[in-house]
Amino acid sequence: MVDTAPVHSTPKAGAPKADATGDPAAGTPVGSTATDVHIDVDLVAELLLGRWAEDRRISRRLALDPAMHKIEGMPYADARSRTLEQLRTLVEAGAIQRPYPAEFGGQDNHGGNLAAFEELTTADPSMQIKAGVQWGLFGSAVHHLGTERNHREFLPGIVSFEVPGCFAMTETGHGSDVQNIATRATYDPETQEFVIHTPFRGAWKDYIGNAALHGRAAVVFAKLVTQGVDHGVHAFYVPIRDAEGAFLPGVGGEDDGYKGGLNGIDNGRLHFDHVRVPRTNLLNRYGDVAEDGTYSSPIASPGRRFFTMLGTLVQGRVSLDGAAVVAQKIGLQIALTYAMQRRQFPTGDGTEGVLLDYGRHQRRLVPRLATVFAQSFAHEKLLRTFDDVFSGREDNPQRREDLETQAAAFKAMSTWSALDTLQECREACGGAGFLAENRLTGLRADLDVYVTFEGDNTVLLQLVGKRLLTEFRARAPRDAASTARFVAAAAASKLADASGLRRLGQTVADRGSLAASVTDLQDPRTQRELLQGRVDTMVAQIGMRLASAGKDRARQALLLNRSQHELIEASKAHAELMQWDAFTEGLEAVPEGDTKRVLVWLRDLFALGLLEQHLEWFLMNGRLTAQRARAVSAYVDRLVARIRPVVPQLLDTFGYEPGHVRAPIALGAEQERQDEARAWFAAEAAAGRLPEQEKKPRP
Repeated sequence: MVDTAPVHSTPKAGAPKADATGDPAAGTPVGSTATDVHIDVDLVAELLLGRWAEDRRISRRLALDPAMHKIEGMPYADARSRTLEQLRTLVEAGAIQRPYPAEFGGQDNHGGNLAAFEELTTADPSMQIKAGVQWGLFGSAVHHLGTERNHREFLPGIVSFEVPGCFAMTETGHGSDVQNIATRATYDPETQEFVIHTPFRGAWKDYIGNAALHGRAAVVFAKLVTQGVDHGVHAFYVPIRDAEGAFLPGVGGEDDGYKGGLNGIDNGRLHFDHVRVPRTNLLNRYGDVAEDGTYSSPIASPGRRFFTMLGTLVQGRVSLDGAAVVAQKIGLQIALTYAMQRRQFPTGDGTEGVLLDYGRHQRRLVPRLATVFAQSFAHEKLLRTFDDVFSGREDNPQRREDLETQAAAFKAMSTWSALDTLQECREACGGAGFLAENRLTGLRADLDVYVTFEGDNTVLLQLVGKRLLTEFRARAPRDAASTARFVAAAAASKLADASGLRRLGQTVADRGSLAASVTDLQDPRTQRELLQGRVDTMVAQIGMRLASAGKDRARQALLLNRSQHELIEASKAHAELMQWDAFTEGLEAVPEGDTKRVLVWLRDLFALGLLEQHLEWFLMNGRLTAQRARAVSAYVDRLVARIRPVVPQLLDTFGYEPGHVRAPIALGAEQERQDEARAWFAAEAAAGRLPEQEKKPRP
């Protein structure tokens, strides 16, 4: 934990102060980005690049190639062809082999693979996601669900892209509920084949990347049935098209057509009419069928087997989290650069001010900048957990559970945040933001589906909530006496909230001083206690409610259903706490000085922004006094004003070049217009050619 109190107790001269009501005083810089705070841009850039910095740099260099860039407005048939060629370029550049074993040209570099993959978002999200379908889903399924025999037979064609493929899990009638899909794979011992069949329209595989045109094979998820027993969902390698691109006998499909985004990907539907594949096409790491039809598995529990298989495919969620962070950085770089150049409305001296010097404009963008820093540190932590598991260094049940929880939580929060941030950036750029050439509308459209990719966000947060409740039950005592003490302690905590004891303590400590309230809110221990307390309280309330049902499963189910909204909110709160923790841990690598000071401001802004967002909860639950609630917003305003002059340096830490940004309003076009206008007015005024104004300014 970093003790930041000294940093905040002696603010720099000239920093805006709060008045008695908590409003920032006048003095926010106007019309200038001058500041006496200088951060070490290179140091922060390295922190953001993370452990796999070189892999990210390699990918960023590749993303500068104009052939890899999305062309806005391109007809979707042409976009699909262009994206297909982009994937061939990735293979030629050696950009996709990182996670595979050395015998297939790989490096067993799992963290670096995802780090590099995420950076392709800057070039073309369709290309990034289509590559993810081919090598992150189709190839990864064979790699992680298959055994050596599957690897030898199928991986060479997948890695080389000679066999474009599909990941056929989702069905029209079953999305996130994979456990109850309807497609069947029934074993025929006489021919030693599996018979793949979709029994009705709702069982068709849907929204499948590469299915409409390019896929030659698919990993198909189906219920494995042998000797009359359903052994649950397993994965099968199924050829679907011939060399000319025609469907093989028994395979059919449709094109999903034009979508809301990612139109460079040929999403489609697949169905199977008693399609036969060899017994050895079963990806058999977690379940196998002998020639006579006998089923065997190293995992006896069907439920645990299912979740273990799905857990091997968690990298999709990890990469979407990272891609969403990258997209937000690009969006903020565009919007903030524009805001520092675009002038609008006269200021005190009569000249027009730049947008970012207006308080409301700062408020809409700077807190989101703090959030993306928090998400960057959190994603780096997630990547390290992922690499620990997939490299085998720490592949154990506890670490896998941590990975699944972090991936579900961070993916949900960052993809939702990406839509919010990109929309705010679009609006903050006015009409210029609505022009396709400035990329914000295209990025938002392409990232829209991320919130339901690899699991609907709401469903993923239920997974997180289940983990929180499991941990709560593990802490709860079993015997009657201990249970009584446990309940009494919970009741006492609730009474302290309701009776105002917590607020009384804050009132005494603050002594009516807004400055004292702010000082305490600056303390990272206070921030964490508030964030952690919200999670603990919400989970305990739900846990105690469910415990009241005893062993009555019907009542447990009823209470859980009624508690779903609260459970999801608790999961969000847990994700926010993990992001705060990751940001705070990241500060430990930064030496004292301006760089750390600014990063602490950003961390504090992230924390106080969360408090402000959930202020109603903290007030209703007696966690904050009214004065401290006012102090939250006052200090947010103060932090935003402090950070505003440092925004150009913070954007530099992202490390993106003009070829990554590719938005004219962020690459000098707006500055040129402003310079031309100011020069014209100055010349006209100097020559005395400006007409008199009807209403003269006051003397």
